[in-house]
Order: sequence, then structure tokens, then C-alpha cells
Amino acid sequence: MSTPTIQWYPGHIAKAEQQLKRHLDKVDLVIEVRDARIPLATGHPHLNRWLKGKQHLLVINRRDMVTAAAKEAWEAWFKAQGQRTVWCDAKAGTGVKQVQQAAIRAGDQLNERRRNRGMRPRPVRALTLGFPNVGKSALINLLVRQKVVASARRAGVTRTLRWVRLGQDLDLLDAPGVLPPRLDDQQAALRLALCDDIGQAAYDGELVAQAFLRMLSAMEQRPESGVVLARVASRYGISLSGETADPALWMQAAAEKHTSANTARMAQRLMDDFRKSALGPIALELAEG
Repeated sequence: MSTPTIQWYPGHIAKAEQQLKRHLDKVDLVIEVRDARIPLATGHPHLNRWLKGKQHLLVINRRDMVTAAAKEAWEAWFKAQGQRTVWCDAKAGTGVKQVQQAAIRAGDQLNERRRNRGMRPRPVRALTLGFPNVGKSALINLLVRQKVVASARRAGVTRTLRWVRLGQDLDLLDAPGVLPPRLDDQQAALRLALCDDIGQAAYDGELVAQAFLRMLSAMEQRPESGVVLARVASRYGISLSGETADPALWMQAAAEKHTSANTARMAQRLMDDFRKSALGPIALELAEG
């Protein structure tokens, strides 16, 4: 069974995109943040249009939520595309210093060009850009070493643009998460829903959870994905095989076993467990060599 079409483009995102366009001319560097579990699905199709020759730093957040093998494969894939990546965990702070250093290096290059033209150096102006809930605000708070912008693991927390000063070298513009007006790739939209990178009103949780179970069954043969179906069976007491191989039947059996849950609550529990890595590190997208 396929899930109904998933679309989500709330008014605050449309407004933020208009504000963003007005600020782009002031920006030297775009720090794009993506989700390590779905690095392609969290790439905005309009990015190249916004860059317009500006320097681009690709930050892959939540590196703790995928296997080391998946990370290495994606690093190689992006390198083959000519794109260097910096991987971090903005919740724990791992890799954040590397992000800061890469941004400052970009600023050094900018100011070298300014000096060559007889202009005074200045802090680099960097825009943090990405889909909702990929960790942009958490990254800024760690870079600044204090909570200067609201941050939470749900979509739609940041709703206005705000400049933040980072020492003498870097000015950061925190922007709300931006999405394309239409999600034409529905497989990507499904992955966005599973990673909580779009609002819950956009999808049917039970059908998305069933699609997630089908995805897990298909990915177990790829060790770098991190999928271990035995871990799912151990956590819920229901095997995703035999009579309960069908995701709808698995959901019903799991709901009956956990008597406090109906299928809707069971679906939410399954997705919540994935989102907090209770099922282990799982990459929903895999780099193809």
C-alpha cells in the first residue's frame, strides 16, 4: 500500500523564503546543513540558484545517527561530486569546531580578495540554510557557546531571520527551515516525514510507519544501513517475518502486545524510537558507488 501524497509548505516558510531572498546579497558564505540519515532528501533543489557564486560549506549533521560505513560512503560520494563535507553532531558538539574553522577559512579567502582590492577586512557573513529540523539552530548555539536562538527537535521552531555575531571573524544569519513549495519526489518526502523534518499534519502516521517497516526489510541486506531486524523484534516482541511480515499485521500485533497502545500510538512509538536512535544508527539513504 502506498502512502497518500505528502505535501507541507506552511505560511511561515513561504514568508521566510521571501525574507531570505532579500538578505542573500549581504551574504558571503552559505552554510548548508543536511540530515546524515537522508543527505539527498534534505538538499534543497533551489540551492544553486541561491548560491550564485557564493562560497558553499556543506555540513552533514547527526553523524551519530548513521553507521561509520554509511558516513564514509557518503563522504566519498560527495567528494566525487566535487563537494567537501564537514560532519558533525550539533547535539553533542562533535565536529562543531571543524565547522567553525571551515567557515573562518572561507572568511580568510574573502578578506584576502578584499585586501587585494584595497578594501578593509571584515567578518564573513554566513547564512545557515537547510530544511526544517536538521539542526541549524543547535549548531549556531554551539558555535556561539550560548543559547542565542530557539532550538528543538521538531520542524518549524525558527520562524524569523536573525543575525548572530561569532567573535570577530563571523556573523551568522539563522534562517527558518526552507522547503520547496512542492515535494515532487514522494520517496524523499516519506524520508522527511520519518526524520521529523516536516510537520506531522502533512502525513498519516500509521501509513508512514508501515512504509518505514517495508523500508527496513528492504535495507537489511545492506550492512552500512545499520538495519538489524532482530533489534526491532527484540524491542517490540514482534518479528517482522512469517505471519507478521506484512507491516499492517505487524502494527496490529505490536499494538495488541503493548495493550496501552492502539495502532496509531504504536506507529508514533516506532517513529519516535527511530528518531532517537533506539533502533540503532540507521541511514535511510545510502550512497551508491
